[in-house]
Amino acid sequence: MDNLSSATEFYLLGFPGSQKLHHILFAIFFLFYAVTLMGNTIIIMIVCVDKRLQSPMYYFLSQLSLLEILVTTTIVPLMLWGLLIPGNQTISLTGCVVQLFLYLSLGTTEFAMVGAMAVDRYVAICNPLRYSIIMNGHTCIWVMIVSWVFGFLSEIWPVYATFQFTFCKSNLLDHFYCDRGQLLKLSCNDTSLTEFILFLMAVFIIVGSLIPTVVSYTYIISTILKIPSASGRQKAFSTCASHFTCVVIGYGTCLFLYVKPKQTQAAEYNRVASLLVSVVTPFLNPFIFTLRNDKVKEALRDGVKRCCLLLRD
Repeated sequence: MDNLSSATEFYLLGFPGSQKLHHILFAIFFLFYAVTLMGNTIIIMIVCVDKRLQSPMYYFLSQLSLLEILVTTTIVPLMLWGLLIPGNQTISLTGCVVQLFLYLSLGTTEFAMVGAMAVDRYVAICNPLRYSIIMNGHTCIWVMIVSWVFGFLSEIWPVYATFQFTFCKSNLLDHFYCDRGQLLKLSCNDTSLTEFILFLMAVFIIVGSLIPTVVSYTYIISTILKIPSASGRQKAFSTCASHFTCVVIGYGTCLFLYVKPKQTQAAEYNRVASLLVSVVTPFLNPFIFTLRNDKVKEALRDGVKRCCLLLRD
């Protein structure tokens, strides 16, 4: 194995099909990417500007929107370049390391943030009188710092372990980004032990953040069902509906992608699931959180009115 040379550059195969299909996909994904950037940026701006949204729930929402922008920007530009100009979707070994590390780290941070949002909703609904004491500004800042630090530190070893192997079988990656499973397929080494450790780490991170979410929502639903008035129950459910929808989509796709003992299976299915995580979910989240949240909709309407007044003047 010592005499085998490892690839220093990878060619991403991207999507199968004709050039015409690639151009159609380019138009679709470019639209999704543009709307993702615009929608999540608007959410961040209105949370920072509007006083009605100066609460922990919307603070975490702005952090989630920032993460969505960064996650999709890590993946989509290179993917779009490959669709627009076939044959040019190459990435260096260093670029592959950076892309995979950022993608996994930002994704892990997002899981931690989603778990924090679930706990925030639990405190707001199940302990409303103590909410302002528990979820104060100091707590929010520490939750944010811990989430980001944990996200980036926890992915150092998995990425380091992935790139310790010799990639001598080929330099063709059957994906539109540096997917870990496809990288391990190119290795001439025995990757079984590393794959199993990566599986255990994925279980710890994804299921570990899912547990407080499930527990929080169990208590939330139990508390909401005890509210005597129908309008009170509806109002309580509406504050959680957006976050719960985000949880179902995000955890569903990531459980399929990462919580499996064999990381190198099913490239076609992985490609679809990766699209959901890196393109579709960041695109949907602004709509999920604006269409299901009255305060955000009010803030958006007021913001549009202010912009119209400024343009008239």
